[in-house]
Amino acid sequence: MSGAREVVAAAVIRDGRLLLAQRTRPVELAGLWELPGGKVEPGESPADAVRRELREELGVEVVAGERIGADVPLHDGLVLRAYRAELISGTPQALDHAALRWVDAGELREIALVGNDRGWLPELSVLLGE
Repeated sequence: MSGAREVVAAAVIRDGRLLLAQRTRPVELAGLWELPGGKVEPGESPADAVRRELREELGVEVVAGERIGADVPLHDGLVLRAYRAELISGTPQALDHAALRWVDAGELREIALVGNDRGWLPELSVLLGE
């Protein structure tokens, strides 16, 4: 799906737990949990977008790693892709979300994830050591 405009989602894992962020908007997604991230800007690489988005949304520095799971087609010709991200510095803060939460594999299966992120549950569970 090259040529598609990309939206990145970051899987930040520390000590066997995955960082999730609780959405505040749009109304139909408010309260649901997601991997943090956002749109890749023109001329920006996906890795750069992961780094910028997590700096803006969480106030942390990360390094983007390998892709996780399959592409998720979105509206308007966008495609959502997940990347592993390593936390380099900072403590995540909910600058653009209602709350943040570190979850293990069991909690990940139970939490109310946004639909677009649910397809990555098998890969995320493996990364969480399950």
